Amino acid sequence: MLAEGEFGSENGEGAARIRWGHAALGVELAAAPDGPPRLVALGGPGLAEAGATPLVEVLALGQGSEWSGQRGIETSIGARMRLTGHEASPDASEGGNWHRLVVRLRDDVTGLAAEVLLDSPDGVPVVRSRVRVTNEGTAPVTLLAVSSLTLGGLPAPDALDLHWAENDWLAECRWRHEPLRARVPDLNRARNAADSRGRIGVASRGSWSTDGHLPMGALVERGGHGCWLWAIESSTGWLWEAGERSPGSYLALHGPTDTEHQWRQPLAPGASFTTEPAVLAVAGDLTAAFGALTAYRRAARRPHRDHRRLPIVFNDFMNTLNGDPTTAKLLPLVDAAARVGAEYFVIDAGWYDDDTRGWWDSVGAWEPAASRFPGERGIHEVLDRIRSHGMVPGLWLEPEVIGVRSPLAATLPDEAFFSRDGVRVRENGRHQLDLRHPAAVAHLDRTVDRIVGDWGVGYLKLDYNISVPPGTDTGGTTSPGAGLLGHARAYRAWLASLLDRHPHLVLENCASGGMRMDGAMLATTQLQSTSDQQDFLRYPPIAAAAPTAVPPEQSAVWAYAQPEFSADENAFVLAGALLGRIHLSGHLDRMAPDQLILVQEALGAYRLIRADLPQAVPFWPLGLPGWTDDWLALGLAAGDTRYLSVWRRGGEPLAALPLPELAGRPARVEVLHPAASPGTAAWSAGAGSLTVSLPRTPTALLLRITPAGS
Repeated sequence: MLAEGEFGSENGEGAARIRWGHAALGVELAAAPDGPPRLVALGGPGLAEAGATPLVEVLALGQGSEWSGQRGIETSIGARMRLTGHEASPDASEGGNWHRLVVRLRDDVTGLAAEVLLDSPDGVPVVRSRVRVTNEGTAPVTLLAVSSLTLGGLPAPDALDLHWAENDWLAECRWRHEPLRARVPDLNRARNAADSRGRIGVASRGSWSTDGHLPMGALVERGGHGCWLWAIESSTGWLWEAGERSPGSYLALHGPTDTEHQWRQPLAPGASFTTEPAVLAVAGDLTAAFGALTAYRRAARRPHRDHRRLPIVFNDFMNTLNGDPTTAKLLPLVDAAARVGAEYFVIDAGWYDDDTRGWWDSVGAWEPAASRFPGERGIHEVLDRIRSHGMVPGLWLEPEVIGVRSPLAATLPDEAFFSRDGVRVRENGRHQLDLRHPAAVAHLDRTVDRIVGDWGVGYLKLDYNISVPPGTDTGGTTSPGAGLLGHARAYRAWLASLLDRHPHLVLENCASGGMRMDGAMLATTQLQSTSDQQDFLRYPPIAAAAPTAVPPEQSAVWAYAQPEFSADENAFVLAGALLGRIHLSGHLDRMAPDQLILVQEALGAYRLIRADLPQAVPFWPLGLPGWTDDWLALGLAAGDTRYLSVWRRGGEPLAALPLPELAGRPARVEVLHPAASPGTAAWSAGAGSLTVSLPRTPTALLLRITPAGS
């Protein structure tokens, strides 16, 4: 459905209304002649027009807010913006069936014009919003903050629950919730005759975009009446805020800002700036919203065959070689990985380490260490062995850093590195490259074209183990936050150029696990590391919650089976990865035959189901996992089939898993893993519940539930 512009409202007061969307998503904007455009309807749930916020909020030097406080809304420029036009069309740039609405606005005082770009994939109740600001005036303007999406008129705080995700190293994707009113006190607006000056605000810090929190959250109306789930697709600065704005609640989503990220963007006359995208899914409940967001992420990402094939990856690092690879250690692992059925073999960190003082602060050249790979063939002896088994070789790389002791730290120009006040940034023994500089790009192009083009490596695990707040001032020409944003966009463009030149190359995004697990990176790279967690008892809540942030077919989960583990422990370790992307590790070369059979059986179960994963959407029969929960469950719905991973870490041996959408329907329940199961699962159609028995801890099952007779 294309937009309709109605100039002259139904009540005859001269308001303009724009209606746009498709069968799964309806959007309505309204603009009075003396006011800014406002988003007054989105999706199914109605919004209170009286509480609607201006469509765009802009903070600039010399142009403040109309209501002082912490909020990023109620800016003077936002209130002065007036509708100048709109246009709806298919969005051909996405290469699929997308809808686009462009809404044009202008502030006559500053001469700033804004284009709000709304995109939505057909049939998916998700909208993506970006704002392009152009200085059409005659004087320079310095931007301090530009919203990507604002939405007011939501239900009052008393009716909403706020959901947010804490995200720390080794403890990723920890969702929490509480009533919005618990965070937004009732100030008795009737008595005070004013809205609050406060807000709930969550922001990133530095170049790890998800260090501390995921750039996500949700407002859920109790009783299943509505859910608004958001994600900000920024690899650097982002801010979301929510609060009370009479007569309801509001939400504002930003990329980097001056207050939170030291971001400023001067705009000379004629210059433009485009915000980072903000994405909003609208559904009846949180599970449905996560399903819609999963569908959006699949539609928005760069196409790649890896998303369909889901090959099994063995990586030598986690709880195995731990950054100390050699030919002697790798060859037995390569042979063992091939025996159990791995399809990629990745040599992780350390393959370049030929320094007696260690590699951490000397990296950058990315040449194989002769001491680790002796002989005429060097590292190629290992790469050839991998290929001889029909596996694709992979290597670990940390492209954005140069160790302070690396020769490249002196030979690359100063302008190729992050700096502030003329001093090169140093963090944890490394310098940070700036991918906007041609010398940095040329260095990395030579590196990757040698490794991929000459050596035949088909997989790169791209790690990033430092965080640089707030960024780089680019020799005094940018604010630190703007420099960091410019680098992040250049880095993603560089990744896209690699895939253009090497279309079968698979890229894994890793930043000390999940410290850069944002939508912008997810749209470019094929896999996303979920964690560096080495304790197999603490990984299940991460693996179970990962589909909130990453589609299952991109969600890399470690499965580090070990010869010293019991059969239950190895089955538990392997189960965590079977509804995502298996990152197999562990000393397979030291395992007894019966242990290798258990690994082979688990991988066989994965091959049985992996064709369903790229279309499946997640659900959580026991709710989103808590960090210390005894029982956890992750489900994937693929048509009429349900897959369930169930873990027991403690507590009672029985658990009931509600599956209300299957209530009243007979179903068949199969245990797919482990083959020799210590547990059972029984379906009650009348109760709409699955009763799982796991008599020992730690134990886990992978279940498949299908309609009876299918």
